[in-house]
Amino acid sequence: MSQTLTIDPVTRVEGHLSIRVDVTDGAVSQAWSIGESFRGFEAILIGRSPLDAQQVTQRICGVCPVEHGIASVLAQDQAYGLTPPDNGRLLRNIMEAANFIQSHILHFYTLSAIDFIDIAAVLNYQGSDGGLNYLKAWINSQLSSTAYYPVAPFLPRYDAQYLDSLNLNCAILRNYMRALEARTDASKLCALFGGKLPHVASLVPGGATQKVDERQVQEALILIRRLRDFIDNAYIPDVKSVAKAFPSYFNIGRGCEAFLAYGVFPEDNAGNQLLPRGVLNHWALETMNPAIISEDVMYSWFSSGSHLHPSVGETVAAPDKAGAYSWVKAPRYNGQVMEVGPLARVLVNYAANSNAKLKALVDGLLAELGRPLTDLASVMGRHAARALECKVIADRVEDWLNALVPAQDGYVAFTIPASGQGVGLTEAARGALGHWLQISSSVVSRYQCVVPTSWNASPRDDLGQPGAIEQALVGTPVANPAHPIEAVRVVRSFDPCLSCAVH
Repeated sequence: MSQTLTIDPVTRVEGHLSIRVDVTDGAVSQAWSIGESFRGFEAILIGRSPLDAQQVTQRICGVCPVEHGIASVLAQDQAYGLTPPDNGRLLRNIMEAANFIQSHILHFYTLSAIDFIDIAAVLNYQGSDGGLNYLKAWINSQLSSTAYYPVAPFLPRYDAQYLDSLNLNCAILRNYMRALEARTDASKLCALFGGKLPHVASLVPGGATQKVDERQVQEALILIRRLRDFIDNAYIPDVKSVAKAFPSYFNIGRGCEAFLAYGVFPEDNAGNQLLPRGVLNHWALETMNPAIISEDVMYSWFSSGSHLHPSVGETVAAPDKAGAYSWVKAPRYNGQVMEVGPLARVLVNYAANSNAKLKALVDGLLAELGRPLTDLASVMGRHAARALECKVIADRVEDWLNALVPAQDGYVAFTIPASGQGVGLTEAARGALGHWLQISSSVVSRYQCVVPTSWNASPRDDLGQPGAIEQALVGTPVANPAHPIEAVRVVRSFDPCLSCAVH
């Protein structure tokens, strides 16, 4: 017997994603990922100065604005023939890394951990422990607030299996409160060099405009050391605790098992990156080729040409299109569905053995949990990969800060050409991010963004292949169709951001 369920919205803070699943004999048999709004950022840029692009595209998202700014200036660097000086490269890395860190912490504690924590157990506590009673009072204050955001992480709540240890529930909830402060530290770190956050002001073609001084570097070092302490002593231990309590989620949400990473955080001007690019195609490592990326729109509400490379891509809305079911396009790599994000970056780098520290962290985690590498392609593997990557990035930020040269310029002068083109490939916290730019008569004549959640939350393509989240949902057990938390946990493990995907 089959039953169709609609989960809408799925995401807690960024909620334009609807998921429809058919549940047959207690498991998901088919799934549809539905982007429910349209924004049209690419059309907004046509006819504007290219220098508007890094500011306008940052408004695609309030969670990952820096990454859009980086992608835009990378595209302009290529179009103008620019190479940023070392300070400019380092400043970009530090700002992007700070945005990664705050996003990863946000994802686990605010958007996903609540799916595993038993809030009711804490609220029903009747003992005399002062710390627990303080925590209970704080949660009640959030639930009684008239403001939406403080309530959003706790509601709605499914009737389901949660952590059965009161101490563990409380420990993670305490770190939930600490995570709010940690995210503030990460935002301050980014704003120190970006002027403000969200939507930093210092990113420009050719580098970054901030001329750093010793005071800024020292303040930034204090912030990153606090963040490293939180990651080492709260974030990673909490992820491990949840992983040990819910081992079945290493077998749920496996997905397409094909992973794409553009690479991020350049370490020099020779192409070396902290997390290099690559493709892991059913566990076989391949060189990443951006020329074979395309976007299908058969099931998307667009009348644009289908299977176009982003350099010639189109954004023509068609809200009445027959057969379509999403405002998200369907990016494909050589016609294949790809998963992007922290798991993709970690697995690509593990296969390439390109970052010894990250590989050692992965090996240590797998040994501690008694799991093979392939089990990381799962709900719990995505959470673990995100936490380990967060540590590697945060540790490296301190090195970049110490490498800055105070009072030295961070950008090179440039002139906007009459015509040109460029592509900016980087990684956002949620995965592979590309901006494709064309300039004619010194203004933008074409602009296309292919964002991480477009890859992960795409609808079916022209061949009928379901997207990454759609595939990951198939086979997910659903114990109670009225409370389908298992499916929700799968979707949220990807950290979908529909503001980006329906740009």
